[in-house]
Amino acid sequence: MTQFLHSDLGHRSSGDVLEVTLTKGANVLLLDESNFQRYRRGDRCQYRGGLAKKSPVRIQIPHAGRWHGVVDMRGLRGSTNAGFRVINGSALRPLPTIREHRAEIQQIADNLIDSVPRHSVENREFDVFISHASEDKDQIVRPLAHALRDRGLEVWYDEFVLKIGDSLRRRVDEGIARSRFGLVIISRPFFAKDWPQHELDGLVTMSLDGRQVLLPVWHQITKDEVIAASPSLADKVALRTADYGIQEIADEVAAVIS
Repeated sequence: MTQFLHSDLGHRSSGDVLEVTLTKGANVLLLDESNFQRYRRGDRCQYRGGLAKKSPVRIQIPHAGRWHGVVDMRGLRGSTNAGFRVINGSALRPLPTIREHRAEIQQIADNLIDSVPRHSVENREFDVFISHASEDKDQIVRPLAHALRDRGLEVWYDEFVLKIGDSLRRRVDEGIARSRFGLVIISRPFFAKDWPQHELDGLVTMSLDGRQVLLPVWHQITKDEVIAASPSLADKVALRTADYGIQEIADEVAAVIS
């Protein structure tokens, strides 16, 4: 069994947040009592969190019970030190802006999807297509894709879908056409590369035709930079990784899509 750092968080309430500080990137996991015991035995287990390259890491506790925080270096090199603390959910700032944004996005989604012929929606295979730059995979895209899939969504993400020998352009175009929502991770590398722009063009076309809803996530980029690169994207309601963690973003996206 891989050595790990562990903190017994005790009994915690829904909405409390585990905060972990790291000296080096590591796997940060939040587990309930039964899954922690499975983890200790080396058995398969369910957890929240994943690979973290940025400190501090915050993971929200989904329901009341006894919880554990774990940090390990499985699949990684070297070692890390970690500090654990739990932030009382009532001490966190509320999310009224995001809740309002969710309602706005949901209204747009309902209007657009209602305008599509029923057979067109039913023939779709994916709930969401993730468009991104490869530079953002490790820090946000991969853990977000897994978090969305853990919430029961059918996710078009290249590492889930593409196989050796596939035609990249054809599979991407098929994925865009067969997805109800387009999730775009907007960053400086995203605007600097040609391939994400090809995906964005397809997603925007689907959105303008009323066949898809575009959901932007801003990652390490300012509004001025987005305006300079794409004024139309800057005008859309977006979630920001500077404000919310991966699990929170996954919760918001899943709530809109479900």
